[in-house]
Amino acid sequence: MQIYTVQSGDSLYNIARAFNSSVNDIVSANLIPDPERLVIGQTLVIPITGSFYYVQPGDSLWAIGRRFNINYLTLAQINRINPSQPLSIGQRLYIPPIPKVNAEINAYIEPLGAAPSQSLLDDARNAAPRLTYLAVFSYRANRDGTLTPPSIQGIPEIARQYGNALMMVVTNIEGGQFSGELGRSILESTAVQDLLLDNIIAQARRTGYRDIHFDFEFLPADLRLLYTAFLRRAANRLHAEGLLVSAALAPKTSATQEGQWYEAHDYAAIGQIVDFVVIMSYEWGYSGGPPMAVSPLDKVEEVLRYAISEIPPGKILMGQNLYGYDWTLPFVQGGPFARAISPQTSILIARDNNAQILFDPIAQAPHFNYFDAQGREHEVWFEDAKSIQAKFDLIKELGLRGISYWKLGLSFPQNWLLIDENFTVVKR
Repeated sequence: MQIYTVQSGDSLYNIARAFNSSVNDIVSANLIPDPERLVIGQTLVIPITGSFYYVQPGDSLWAIGRRFNINYLTLAQINRINPSQPLSIGQRLYIPPIPKVNAEINAYIEPLGAAPSQSLLDDARNAAPRLTYLAVFSYRANRDGTLTPPSIQGIPEIARQYGNALMMVVTNIEGGQFSGELGRSILESTAVQDLLLDNIIAQARRTGYRDIHFDFEFLPADLRLLYTAFLRRAANRLHAEGLLVSAALAPKTSATQEGQWYEAHDYAAIGQIVDFVVIMSYEWGYSGGPPMAVSPLDKVEEVLRYAISEIPPGKILMGQNLYGYDWTLPFVQGGPFARAISPQTSILIARDNNAQILFDPIAQAPHFNYFDAQGREHEVWFEDAKSIQAKFDLIKELGLRGISYWKLGLSFPQNWLLIDENFTVVKR
């Protein structure tokens, strides 16, 4: 598929004509609510076979071929150009479809209340054909080894229909937040651990879970060895039951990184024990912090390059957000939290406020500013087709197992189309 950034004066008719596509196909692929009102800087996925590349200053045929993993002589032949002649800036080259690679795709689903909402189930159903795992967040581990389950009506049925392996997410959440002291109560008692594992196995049998996913966060540093020992104990028991075991890990850049989110997660040891890990490589820009990209590519790459130095890349799922944030300016630490919004909502906000979308070349992320009806300035960072393709390219470059999304329920149609373009989704 072609990723195209809307320019001043563009119309869907002209874009479709330029790429031998149709207006209806572009509208359908991108779920454009008002085809007559595009936003400058908005990215569109054009459903065509292959893509086009426009020559940039400093480009060579060899470099372009290397970028798209195609021999430069083949590229010259396809485009009927002399490979020994220099390229012209702005020259359009046709790039044939890029070979797909196998990948495992996970998405968390967080049902709240007495039952999952219909809109959440619909989103899960739409995503399920492109998923390996559907991860139910979360089963809360209690201090006595019991589990508090979420309401999951309809979710197992979707997983069975689309061949998704159900993932049971077990957390140390207490009182609505991750609790280090709850973690201590579990990790310091083998009796509590035995009961907890008994309950996990019983629940997995009843529901049909295929993977048990431990997401224990904000553990005190002194629990590092105990958490590793617990995961080893859990893996021995759960593997004997024919279950996979995985773990969520904080986004570290070194083994000695300080902070309660990081210190108890021993990448090397945990990577040896579990079948795979999810690196939570997002939330640099977060609701209580200053405006910035949620998962800036440079930061994500730094984390993942450290991760593959400790864990085999074939065991790593890159964590990825399916949302952005809308901050009210000026940002004040401890002030109102930013609002989480979907990529689709971000486009609508930009459109309704006549804002131009910009793209940060370092973070590889779109952003814009606007003023609301009360005259307050806002700053929005979100994900689009270009930003997610940059992450997919990194996954392929590093040879990772795949990607894990937090979380379903926020519309980002381009993401799922680009999964089809880049990956053959492994089913379990």
